[in-house]
Formats: sequence, C-alpha cells, structure tokens
Amino acid sequence: MESFLFQATIYLGAAVIAVPLAARLGLGSVLGYLLAGIVIGPLTGLVGTEAQDIQHFAEFGVVMMLFLIGLELEPRALWDMRERLIGLGGLQITLTTVAIMGGAMMLGYGWTTALAIGLTIALSSTAIVLQTLTEKGLMQTGGGRSTFSVLLTQDIAVIPILALLPLLAVPAAASLLPDGSVQLAEAAAKDDHAGISLVEGLPGWGVTLVTLGAVAAVILAGIFLTRPVFRYIHHAHLREMYTALALLMVVSIAVLMGMVGLSPALGTFLAGVVLANSEFRHELESDLEPFKGLLLGLFFITVGAGINFELLFAEPFYILGLAAGVIVTKGLILYGLALLFKLRGKDRWLFTLGLAQAGEFGFVLTSFSTQQGVMTSTLGNELLLVIALSMLITPLLFILYDFLSQRMTDTDEEVHDDVDETGTVIIAGIGRFGQIVNRLVESAGFSTVVIDSNLSTVQMMRKFGFRGFFGDPTRPDLLKAAGLEDARVLVVAIDDKAAAIRLVAYARRERPDLHIIARAHDRVHVYELYAAGANDIVREMFDSSLRAGRYALERLGLSEFEAAEAQATFYHHDRTALRELADLWQPGVPIQNNPAYVARAKQLNNDLETALASRQPTDDHKTSSKSENLS
Repeated sequence: MESFLFQATIYLGAAVIAVPLAARLGLGSVLGYLLAGIVIGPLTGLVGTEAQDIQHFAEFGVVMMLFLIGLELEPRALWDMRERLIGLGGLQITLTTVAIMGGAMMLGYGWTTALAIGLTIALSSTAIVLQTLTEKGLMQTGGGRSTFSVLLTQDIAVIPILALLPLLAVPAAASLLPDGSVQLAEAAAKDDHAGISLVEGLPGWGVTLVTLGAVAAVILAGIFLTRPVFRYIHHAHLREMYTALALLMVVSIAVLMGMVGLSPALGTFLAGVVLANSEFRHELESDLEPFKGLLLGLFFITVGAGINFELLFAEPFYILGLAAGVIVTKGLILYGLALLFKLRGKDRWLFTLGLAQAGEFGFVLTSFSTQQGVMTSTLGNELLLVIALSMLITPLLFILYDFLSQRMTDTDEEVHDDVDETGTVIIAGIGRFGQIVNRLVESAGFSTVVIDSNLSTVQMMRKFGFRGFFGDPTRPDLLKAAGLEDARVLVVAIDDKAAAIRLVAYARRERPDLHIIARAHDRVHVYELYAAGANDIVREMFDSSLRAGRYALERLGLSEFEAAEAQATFYHHDRTALRELADLWQPGVPIQNNPAYVARAKQLNNDLETALASRQPTDDHKTSSKSENLS
C-alpha cells in the first residue's frame, strides 16, 4: 500500500508540475506529460519497471477516449463530412502508410512489420494539433478545417487498425485446432480483460456468431436499455450514481469485447456512436472526461518514463534521422494532398506542417503491436522514441508556420468570392452580432454588403436567403469592391480583435468621413478601437448584461420603474467613465499596471455606488423573498 501511494505521489506530482509549465511554454499538455515521464524515469530513475505495469492500467484511458470520440460523431455529421473524411483523410492515411511501409522494407523489415509501422506513423497528434489550432484561432480557416477532417479520419481509423494488427502477428493470435475449434494464443489469454473467453473452443462459425452477437448486444443495449437505466438512476437523486453508471457502461463493454477477442476500444467506440444522439450524451461526457484525462495523462507519463534514452545516445544519428525522415515524408505527402484539394497560401502550410508529426495513438499502437508479437521490443522502443521526438518537434513546426504565414502575400491567400455588389452599409463579420445588425438594417430598407471569412457561416446565410460574400474583410481590394468609397456606414463585427483594429484604422485612413461602428470584446478593446478611429463602439456583452441585471433587481423586489432607473443610471455613468478613462489609457500597458487609471477607476466606481444608493428604495418597497441591499 505504501509503495502504491509513493508511486501515485510521484506520478501526480510530476504531472502537476510539468503539465502547467509545458502549457505556459506553448508545448501542450501531451508533451508536458511526456516530459514529466522522462524526468521521473530515464533522468532520475524515480520509477522503474513499475511503469510498464501502470501503463496497462492507464491504457484504459484510450478506451474512454474512443468512447467519447464516438459520442461526438453523430451519423449525420459523419455523412456530411464524407468527402473530406474519405477523400482527404483516407488518402493521407493510405499514402503515408504505403510510403513508410516502403521505407521500412528498405531497412530490412518484413512486410507485416513494415505495414504495422506504416499504420502507426500515419496517425498524427490529435491532442497537440487541435489544442494549438484552438489557441491560435485557426480552427475556422480552410487549413484548420481540412486538418480537423484528417484528424477525425485518423481517430476513426484507429478502430480497424487495432482489429488488423493481431492478424499481422508472426505467431498467430489464434489458431484452428484439427476439429475446427479456435484456441487463443497464451499471450492473448493472459492479457484478456475478463480472464475468460466466450469463443475459445468454438468452431469458426461459432466464433463469428458469438462475436457478431456481442457487437449487436452493445448496439441494442445502447438503443433500448440506456433510457430505462438512466431513469432508474435518476430517482436516486445522487450525483455520484451517474458517474458510477458511466464507468460501468465503459468497463462492461470493454470486458465483453475482451471476452470475444475484440479490441475493447471497438466496443466502446460503437457504443459512443449509438449514444451520440441521445439526451444523455452530455451527461456521459461530463462524467467520463476527468477519468479520461487523468488516465490518458498517466498513460503518456508511463510512455515518457519508458523511453529508452540509452538507445538514443547509442545511435543518435540513426534515431534522429528516422524522426526527421518521418516528418519530411509525411510533410511531402500532405503538401501534395494540399495541392490536390486546392488549399492555398497559409492554409496549405498549416495543413502540411500541422500534421507532419506522429501522434499519441502511435504509442498505443506500438505497445499493442509489441504485445501481439507484430514487432520486437527493440523495434518498439525505437518506434516509441521516434514518435516522441516527432511530437517534441511539433511546436517548432508551428513556429515555422507563423514565420511563413507572416511573409505570405495576398496572392497566396485562399480564393475568395468576387464581390459584385455595393451597399450603403458594409458589414464585416456575420456571426451572432453581425447577423442581427444585417437583418435590422435590411428590414428598414437599406442595402448591405456582408463579408465574412468563415465559409460555412456564409453558406448557411445563403440557405436562409441572405446574400453574403466569402473573403477576408480586412483586404483592401474586397472593401473597395464592396463600395467603401461610397458607403455611409461600416460595421466591424469580426472576432479577431487585432484584425478589427487594423480594419478600423484602414477604413479611417481611406474615408475620414465614414461612420464606423465597431464591436468590442472588452474595455481595452474599446480604447484600441477608439484610438484607431471608430465612431460608435459597442461592447458585445454590455447591453445584454445590463438587461440581465435589471431582471435580477426586479426579482429582488424593485419595481420595473426602479430597476429601469438603476439600469439607466449605471448605463450613463459607465459610458461617461469609459470616455474619461480612455484619456488615461496607455497603449501597451496593462490597465492594472497604470496607477492613474486604477486610481480614477476606483473613484468613478465609488461615484457609481453613491448614485445608485441615492435611487435605492427603502425595505418597505421590497418584497420579503430573499431580497438584498444593493451596493
């Protein structure tokens, strides 16, 4: 028990220290876990052979990950993405597998081992790439959407790959006896989750029937049993019962799949897809997400702890050459696919550099291949080291993308729509904010021209009968085509704060008489837009927050008139304060580090409290239900 607690302390302590540090350095949580494992394993020796035992337990995090992936993949959504999933994603996996397989055979490996290596290296790092795309705001770009499609295809491909790998083993995972029955290999039997098998000793046709029956049982249970069981649990009114049920579902499905000789990940993935449209989907996600994250983190730590750095130091040029070869090979294939699918400029380089590494599923497939006898432990150690090194290099690839994207010219960008209309009002950005503005202005009889860089949003607008143009609204040529020279109003409603400032500044230079209305994200953004030349600046959450506050005051006992007066007082005072504080704001200096700004803000806040207190009614005017004094 003391040994277990000591090991738990080491693993959790390493994660708590290393992962936040890696996140602050922009390396991502997966690399943080890997580095933590490297520190407590090869560098300090705090963990030894125990890492392999813990890794078998931590692999259950991968099973949970695939269950959650299945929950996200609604059948209809998969069908809508079929062209990029099958075309772009399918070609990436196929071509990369063939190329890596060919290279492995040139190094002297047999075709079965080479195929396993190719399938393992073909996958990229979902965790690192998606996190980086989100942090950099690149998910909605053409390159970001294509990258996501490929990653989704790879996640789905893990299932058939896991099913295929045992068939590539030199000693077969299962063999037929003279009477036609099936006998599982000793290694597989030892690794079985349940310790028993439902198919051992059965004839071949019996194995097939039992296996199909198990898969059908998972699907039918997900369709017909989930709702009654959840209703039964609901009557207990105990939050922990939902968590227990979610864990029971995943564990029982994994056990059943193990008993029929299938990958536990296959069963949980199928169950996730079946439940994707159910009303319990979000409940299951929230219950399992912490367990999945911790177990996956533990898995990555054990992988880092098990990396053989003696091998790297013994053959540094060979191992580093293999890692570089993987990145270059995948990069060339990705670049060719980008050309084939007509990705241009920044999107082409984002797609190429973002997916050039191997991924975390490579650790799973390598460990699984070693257990199944598809590859030797020495080769497995080399492959784990190559995968880890390629992932460690990924942040450098995104730095290279940033370097290249800054030097892209407008001619390198994605082809946008030809803007063939002009309007009295130009609206840049057609999200939730811009849509309301556009509908109101058009309903009043004025013409608008809408430009947005999100293609899916523009296409959705067109389906509802609204005209919009796909393109970067900060581009001077598109603004000129939209009628910037003659427009009366420009509404800036784009999400990118820096791009909004650039657009306002450019429009003000070109048209000093143009009235510019801009959406601001926060107070500092208000000051920046004001300095750039915007006439009217609307904080996106300000008016709706005031209305919510007024409703709260009414609920606390104020009359509608008194709440409206308090709202109006706050509104006028805040706008006056904002204009006054704009004169004290210093570009590039955080407001909390500006003494004059902080002092004046405190004084203005006291003035607001005094103004509101002077309008505050006495307790006699309030209801007796949970009312509080305003401050």
